[in-house]
This record gives sequence, C-alpha cells and structure tokens, in this order.
Amino acid sequence: MPHIPEDIAGHEKQRGELLKDIADKNIAHAYLLSGPEHIGKTTVAQWFAWRLLVDHLPSDQAEPVRIQMEKFIHPDFLCLDDLWIEEISEDWNVIAQSSNVPQQHRSKDTPARTDVIGIDDLRLLFERLQATGDSPYLCCIIRGIERMQPAAATSFLKILEEPPARVVFILTTDAPSLLLPTILSRTRTLRFAPLKKDEMIALLDGRDDEDAGFALHIAEGAPGKLKRLLDDPDTLRASKQLHSQAKQFWQTTSLKDRLSWLLKATEKKQSTDDVLMHLGLALREYPDIQKRAALVQTYSALTRDLKTNAHRALLLERFALAVDENA
Repeated sequence: MPHIPEDIAGHEKQRGELLKDIADKNIAHAYLLSGPEHIGKTTVAQWFAWRLLVDHLPSDQAEPVRIQMEKFIHPDFLCLDDLWIEEISEDWNVIAQSSNVPQQHRSKDTPARTDVIGIDDLRLLFERLQATGDSPYLCCIIRGIERMQPAAATSFLKILEEPPARVVFILTTDAPSLLLPTILSRTRTLRFAPLKKDEMIALLDGRDDEDAGFALHIAEGAPGKLKRLLDDPDTLRASKQLHSQAKQFWQTTSLKDRLSWLLKATEKKQSTDDVLMHLGLALREYPDIQKRAALVQTYSALTRDLKTNAHRALLLERFALAVDENA
C-alpha cells in the first residue's frame, strides 16, 4: 500500500506550484510529473491528490482521507500503477497494493505479457471515472504513461480534449520524448530532478554506517532507490556485489575476463540497465584522470548505441575491445 506523507524530502518548487494551484482554485484537468526513475514523482502525485481531496474539509478529516487513500478505498481516488503480467504477477493482492483500477481482463482470453497500458485498461478506467463522489475532485493517477500503446494513447488524448467533470489526471513519466506531442500540450508539466545530497542524507534517519553510505552513493539523488536498498538486504547485497564487479571490470588487464563478465552480466535487459549504472559509477572512481576521459567517451558511445537496433553482442564486444585499448 502507498504511504502518503505530509512532508516530502525535496521537490519544494514543484510542491509549491501545486499548492499555489489549490490556493488559487486554478486546478488543471491534467498534470504531468516528468523526470528520472525513482525520484519521487509518484509520491508527489499521491500527496497532491490527498491535498486536493482534503482542501474543502475540516482539518480533523484530513487523516481519515489519507488512510482511505492508502487502503485504496476512497471513492474519489483512482490509481493505475503496477500491471498484471502473465508469469510475473501471480498474486492479485500484490497488484492491489499499488492499483485500484480493475485488471482481471488482463488474465483472460489473451493474457498480458508486457508492461504496457492497452485500450482495454483505459476502457475500464474510464468506466470508473463516471462514478460520483462527495469530493469536488476525482483524482486519477496513472504512473508511466509512456507505457500506453498507440491505440490507448489516442483514446486517452480524446479524454484530455474533453475531460470529464471534476476529474484531475495526475500522470507520471520517465520518458517524455515517447509521448504524443498533443498529450504533452494538454497537460501542465512539472519537471523533477534528482535530490541534492543534503536532502538525501535527511532520508537516512541518522544512519551513518557503511551500508547507508553505499546506498546514498548508488541512489544518485533518487529516494526510491535509496529506500529499496535500505529496506531490502538482498537487493543491497546484490548491488554491492555488482558494484564491486564493475570496478574490477575497469581495473582488470584481461580482455577475456572483461568480455566474459560483460556478456554474462547483461543477459537480461534489466540486468543491462543495472550493469551500465554501476559501470558508470565505478568509472567515476577510476584513478587515472587522463585515461578516464577516453573511457568516458567509450562508455557514452555504448549507452548511446544500445538504444539503437544494432546487434547487442557485437556492441558489447566492441566496447570491451575499446576499453582494453584505453585502460
């Protein structure tokens, strides 16, 4: 279940703009919170929805509304976050911890196999938007709208062009370049950036041990990453191991060892993303400044080329060879 805090670390400018909209009674029909992964966009979206839903209520009713929202039982709060995916999502209770929009259709007839928002997902969401409630607003959060399939995005655009009465969409995206320009033009966009170091340190709750320092370093200004590392010992342990291997990658003199580790470590797409992150962080610690500059160019070329349709294994081999020449 989500936790909706009264106070949020960082993002003061964005929160200030949202509060000003509430104070001025100038609420847009759709907001787009845009920025890197895990930096708090969804947390701010939930906080903003809560502030909208309690704005007209006495102060002593704010807490009950928050509890209802955290349990996903508030009639004027909808959230489409995690999606049911065949062979991945086996427990509907897990899905219910982040989403309260019906998804049973995703397991019937043609089971969903990817993390995309389809036209059927939006159809059921729109049905829920027709419900009536006691609040001036019906807040609908959709996380990661870049996940919408073309047909779904087109359907959603029509809703934005003629938004239902009292509905406020609060959308998030990690990849605004993938969105239809017409969707961007019909939303009020707030851009989010990684938190500053002192803002991140405040999230450590006074911890100053080695694990906390490592998590702070790896999180790179993303509160979501920091929380996951500190709350999940297995994730922290795996991250420390991968970081150690990434440092060894830059330091080894064996091309065979370097290429062997690289190919094995990047067998899965998510693994590739993690490996690239740790390689980049470990490269910052490379002792030879002159060589580091050449290696940075090589690393940047790999991250750019991996976004193309070029043969992945060949790109990794070429990268390993280039590192061997420059290290």
